[in-house]
Amino acid sequence: MRLKSVGNFIQTKKNTMLCAMLGGMMLLSSGFTMNGFPKNMHRVSVHVDGQTLTDMTVQTKPKDIFAKLGVKLGEKDTYEVFRSEDRRRTEIEVRRAVPVTISFWGDTQEVMTSSRTVGDVMAEYGYNMNEIDAAPGVDAPVTEHLAIMLTEKPEAAEARRAREREAERVSRGIPRYRAAYTMHASAYLPSDGGGSGITASGIPARRGVVAVDPNVIPLGSRLYIPGYGEAIAADTGGAIVGQKIDLCMESYDEAIQFGRRNVEVYVLE
Repeated sequence: MRLKSVGNFIQTKKNTMLCAMLGGMMLLSSGFTMNGFPKNMHRVSVHVDGQTLTDMTVQTKPKDIFAKLGVKLGEKDTYEVFRSEDRRRTEIEVRRAVPVTISFWGDTQEVMTSSRTVGDVMAEYGYNMNEIDAAPGVDAPVTEHLAIMLTEKPEAAEARRAREREAERVSRGIPRYRAAYTMHASAYLPSDGGGSGITASGIPARRGVVAVDPNVIPLGSRLYIPGYGEAIAADTGGAIVGQKIDLCMESYDEAIQFGRRNVEVYVLE
């Protein structure tokens, strides 16, 4: 009888251990750990508005985590997510948008941004940092009510003006050119100066012949001047120095009507 009792005891122990093992296997296969938590449970910490909200959750999408913790985001608010290698811890940093002002070409606008630096703000609102300088600098941190002053870089301004001249050339049928200048223009007649009407290059002065500074525009260059037409740089003058040009006219009335004015001078290819 005693041996039988011992045998029953051993069998009961075996059954208990087997049940425990089966229960553990069922628990694991069901998605729960041995302590009863879901195996994809992880700790989430949300840093927002100067405080940290922590929770244990199975949620992985930030919007679901925010909803559970009652965190509401504005239209321009942003966040960054940092996860540990074992995926058991998640840190989310929320950046609230703040108002800043951007001034460019005499226009000032107030915008909302959650960008970290001035350069990030410029990129966010479509300003090209290769063409525009910023004060404070592009690496300066963004603070509430920061005033950002933008100015066009000189080389970018010249490239823009070149594009504008090219667009004008196409729209007005101007021939292709290799250089363009803004010059102060005057008008003269072939008979001016009491000379013979022969230019410095040896050709007769007539409409379409202009006097230039050879150090700026070489003699013999073909030119196009809106409002005057095509011309050739064939003459010089003592007063024609630097960004100045003298246009030969056909009549005294035409010369008086033209007077003096700034013109665009295109050196043709």
